[in-house]
Amino acid sequence: MLPPRQAIVAFFARVTPAPPQLERVAFGDALGRVLAQPLAADDDYPNARRSLMDGFAVRAQAAHGEFLLTGEVQMGRAPSGSINERDAWRIPTGGVLPDGADAVVPIEEARVAGGTVTVAAPVSPGANVAERGADMHRGEIVLAAGRRVRAPEMGVLATLGAMTVAVYRRPVVAVFSSGDELVEPSQPLRPGEIRDSNRYAVAASLRAMGVVPRHYPTLRDEAGDFEGAIASALRECDGVVVTGGSSVGERDRLPRAVCAIADPGIVVHGLRVKPGKPTLFGADGGKPIIGLPGNPTSAVMMLEGVAAPIIAALVGARVTASGVAARLARPLRSRKDWTWYVPVRLEEDGVTPLAHPLDLRSFSVSLTARADGYVVTGEEKDQLPAGEIVTVTRFLECVP
Repeated sequence: MLPPRQAIVAFFARVTPAPPQLERVAFGDALGRVLAQPLAADDDYPNARRSLMDGFAVRAQAAHGEFLLTGEVQMGRAPSGSINERDAWRIPTGGVLPDGADAVVPIEEARVAGGTVTVAAPVSPGANVAERGADMHRGEIVLAAGRRVRAPEMGVLATLGAMTVAVYRRPVVAVFSSGDELVEPSQPLRPGEIRDSNRYAVAASLRAMGVVPRHYPTLRDEAGDFEGAIASALRECDGVVVTGGSSVGERDRLPRAVCAIADPGIVVHGLRVKPGKPTLFGADGGKPIIGLPGNPTSAVMMLEGVAAPIIAALVGARVTASGVAARLARPLRSRKDWTWYVPVRLEEDGVTPLAHPLDLRSFSVSLTARADGYVVTGEEKDQLPAGEIVTVTRFLECVP
């Protein structure tokens, strides 16, 4: 069994996922998408010297002393005229400096009496001024390909007037659950049955990664079309994720199915990790096949904590995780030479929150919902003392 990082390296050594396809979307539909092409500034921003303060535009070499108030800058308009050595113009924050001015005196640092502005202290050239191109220069790559469009990127797109945006097509990934005991969430339960939570949790996680999940009927242990259903999904989709059936029991058919229908088939089966030891990574050509454990906590942890780089390759995105530094509220014990993914609950406690490890019960459906994230313990340490600073990785949040 491989540790998680080595498993991902082994996967990409054998499998080259098909590159994502490009499409163009309207500016208003770009949120949450992944940029397929770099975006360069079409001009200098700002495109003229602008004031950073409400105050008075002056020539720095003339300050300090008295200036004659001879003009006023209007927002949204280029100043008409220029200032002389002893002139001052009233200017708002964001206003364009008139020709001849190279500094702004804040209004609270000047005294106005009639038509005269008195400046008590010297002013440096460039003081309180945003120079042309101080934010972006013409031709500068501002947003790189592979970057996901969030609120800040939307602001850049709007500033650059990018009304259509080149993005990667969202890959379609088939989502299966496996098991005779599973019923739909709408069905009443009989003894021995459980409602299928995995398929919906996994689909939500995939959507948060930028995937379009496609639900398929539950794979039954004794069904004759087990292999056929997966093979059909591989023809229709860009990849397949199956929860359950990936262990080594007689009724766990996924490994045999992958061997039978896919090439290269299984790349990795079994990880030195808790929870999630039965995880399987395989592929059919450039289409990944991810087999997740049937236990709900294990399924979500392995998808977000380990398999994320595989999904990111399909999406064309960088792998990013939202982490927060926290102090362990109590000692954390794992297993030497294994990687553990431990759900934690965060409690605000001054500057650094406390991370309370939760009992690791992989069968639990509610465990990850009770947690604010998880802590990853490496192979080199099997004990972390209370008070240790750890990184808590938050579960992914869905984007449009």
